[in-house]
Amino acid sequence: MPAPVEFTVWAPLPERVRVQVDGTVHDMRRDDGGWWRAEIDARPDADYGFLLGDDDTPRPDPRSRRQPEGVHGLSRRFDPSAYTWGDDAWTGRPLAGGSVYEMHIGTFTPEGTLDAAIGRLGHLVRLGVDFVELLPVNAFNGTHNWGYDGVLWYAVQEEYGGPEAYQRFVDACHQQGLGVIQDVVYNHLGPSGNYLPLYFPIFAEGGSNTWGESINLSGPDSDEVRRYILDNVLMWLRDMHVDGLRLDAVHALVDERAVPILEQMAVEVDSLSVAVGRPLTLIAESDLNDPRMVTPRAAGGTGLAAQWSDDFHHALHTTLTGEGQGYYADFAQAGLPGLAKTLTGAFFHDGSWSSFRRRSHGRPVDTARLPGWKFLAYLQDHDQIGNRAVGDRISASLSPGQLAVGATLVLTSPFTPMLFMGEEWGATTPWQFFTSHPEPELGKATAEGRIGEFAEHGWDPAVVPDPQDPETFTRSKLDWSELSQEPHERLLAVHRSLLALRRAHPDLVDADLSAVQVSWDDADRWLVVHRGSLRVVANLAGEPREIDLDRPVADVLFSTGELPTVDGDTVTLTAESAAVFSTR
Repeated sequence: MPAPVEFTVWAPLPERVRVQVDGTVHDMRRDDGGWWRAEIDARPDADYGFLLGDDDTPRPDPRSRRQPEGVHGLSRRFDPSAYTWGDDAWTGRPLAGGSVYEMHIGTFTPEGTLDAAIGRLGHLVRLGVDFVELLPVNAFNGTHNWGYDGVLWYAVQEEYGGPEAYQRFVDACHQQGLGVIQDVVYNHLGPSGNYLPLYFPIFAEGGSNTWGESINLSGPDSDEVRRYILDNVLMWLRDMHVDGLRLDAVHALVDERAVPILEQMAVEVDSLSVAVGRPLTLIAESDLNDPRMVTPRAAGGTGLAAQWSDDFHHALHTTLTGEGQGYYADFAQAGLPGLAKTLTGAFFHDGSWSSFRRRSHGRPVDTARLPGWKFLAYLQDHDQIGNRAVGDRISASLSPGQLAVGATLVLTSPFTPMLFMGEEWGATTPWQFFTSHPEPELGKATAEGRIGEFAEHGWDPAVVPDPQDPETFTRSKLDWSELSQEPHERLLAVHRSLLALRRAHPDLVDADLSAVQVSWDDADRWLVVHRGSLRVVANLAGEPREIDLDRPVADVLFSTGELPTVDGDTVTLTAESAAVFSTR
């Protein structure tokens, strides 16, 4: 039944604002702060939009919770408190000691919906991960893309099931013991369907980044722009019961305030965590290699909980593949010492010269003050696969043995390990860059731009798939039938065993980076990582290797292949294999 509702919108730019509710247009009143208000009788699921100035076309609400007809259509009222949650027993989980599984809802299942993903949560529980991290789900123009072209940050894409399906998904995760991290994008807006500039100065004057115009975080009227972002952060964590947010490319946030928005965000999230009585986590994607990002505020840092570690990925990727193009060059040249450096200090570029950037880059991590869990480590992620010319996973170029070695080094590292969907069984399906821009000219420009990027890496532009081709999207969906086939079944067992080993042995979740030691032989291609009383040994060579340890072996806790032979403090591993030993 209709009931009195106050419709509000911050729109300091237009001289006149009206609201259309279920087909009827009403005038709105403006206050001194640029907020427009009108009290109207409306149904709980009324469709509405705002008419700006003399334009009689209703535009979606910047804070719309639902867009049933897409980002150009009317908004629909949605009450997040109407959902009956079943996760009362969920008390949350800190990131420390946990593991993360990154997924894209559209390609995780054949159906590509949140409800279909619920049906696969049992697989993740059996795998042994602790958190599910969703690529962005906010509303974008079109039917499918990676999610980084969102234009309405408060709405869940309808193709995924909309906001109530999202609540069902988080609820189901919690009831099965899985935390949820949501990837969010506050550094730019998508190129199609963005009506925010008609309402308020969302973009900074004269500012831009790799993906478009910069968000107005420091200029005139930026207080309310920042509030727009901060309220969105709190919405995911409070209304949707999400446990953490992954903040996309924070290095692209141009913020000249004395208190940066990231610090303000950390303060407000910490306060909300106290109010809801469960841990809430902010994870940055940052290209700055600045440990102050994850240093507590009390120690002069920004106060975010954690950040991705691309340096660890690059070092491990080049070690396994031998690739050395583009930003891989320095890591390939460094060899195993470079991998050892990231295993003990998180960053490879810690003030050192970066040939890709043609300047020195980064700052050292104080390993005595910052624990390893504050850095996410991974062999693959959506960017490192999807930003390759054909979106080929590392499983397309490595043997099953090499994949298992890579998994061992990630899952026994002192960092928070992360897997990309399908990695756990060596999925053969690619994960390509796909879009569905309705505007032909935008689709063409996107495709041409990607070809230009790949040419810089020396990849053949002729093999780059058209992002607008629906088959590019379809090819990227996981093939779940692979799980029962070899070598996929064996690789899945390796991942399950390693995740179980992390839970069983405190040494493997000890995040004290200053206690991690690494020995290696670049010529013979082996590496030993000291994790307390445990030794993680990796033979990267194509033939068996005899390796002397610093202490006698007590037991073989895990092996990716045939059981290694042990003679006191000497172990022999088969080609392309890894093992974990307890020592005396």
